[in-house]
Amino acid sequence: MKGFEFGSRTYVMGILNITPDSFSGDGVYQDTREAIETAQRLVAEGADIIDVGGESTRPGAEPVSLEEEIKRTIPVIERLAKETRVAISIDTKKAEVAKRALDSGATIVNDISGLDSDKDMREVAARYNAGVVIMHMKGSPRTMQQNPVYTNLIEEIIERLSLLVKEAREVGIREENIIIDPGIGFGKTFEHNLEILNNLSRFKVMDRPVLVGPSRKSFIGNILGVEPKERVFGTLAAAAIAVENDADIIRAHDVSAVKQAVMVADAIVRSREAINV
Repeated sequence: MKGFEFGSRTYVMGILNITPDSFSGDGVYQDTREAIETAQRLVAEGADIIDVGGESTRPGAEPVSLEEEIKRTIPVIERLAKETRVAISIDTKKAEVAKRALDSGATIVNDISGLDSDKDMREVAARYNAGVVIMHMKGSPRTMQQNPVYTNLIEEIIERLSLLVKEAREVGIREENIIIDPGIGFGKTFEHNLEILNNLSRFKVMDRPVLVGPSRKSFIGNILGVEPKERVFGTLAAAAIAVENDADIIRAHDVSAVKQAVMVADAIVRSREAINV
């Protein structure tokens, strides 16, 4: 994907939730100016990508209309594209939202359905030569945490992601534009999330960069017994483990802290690799 050298370091994707009902409590909803200021802060803190989302994907979340999602996201993306040089990602399942975002300056589509919810999404991404994040999700945000069951978690995620990547390539999405995400917290139990983090390196069999999003997730709350905004230190531990296990992008709310953790973990891991060469 243009502008990124995967394998040289781990990148940080900063989360910009333009929603009133974000699980993490960080939604900026009332004011476009507030959203822009938040994004600029994330860039100053070291975000390599700003991921703009206008529809909550927390467990149990209700869908947002096309018109409302466009109203929330597009004015912000238009401003960001003019005022910052970092890559902009649109977090959406709707092809029309993705198209409007790409027209406005976004270059990446981050789709929790793996480009599979809207029949036009793959064609839009291919037409714009956009980067795409293809994520694994079992079910939908409304149903995904209702007793998700797997026979072999990692193999089943890889099998599903491989199919989604194949379908993306068949409509013209370039392989070098594809990033995969195993979908921590999306149709996964507490144990499943830990297993994914412990086995991130297994996803390298797909030969694509791996994005992981442990930030403020409920599995951290289950361990620490704290609310989302108090899960920064737990997120840092998960991010460091993710870097250790070959993650290429960490998606984060607390960019400043995560950026520092990722840089240190990166330096340690890559010095070990240099010694072992």
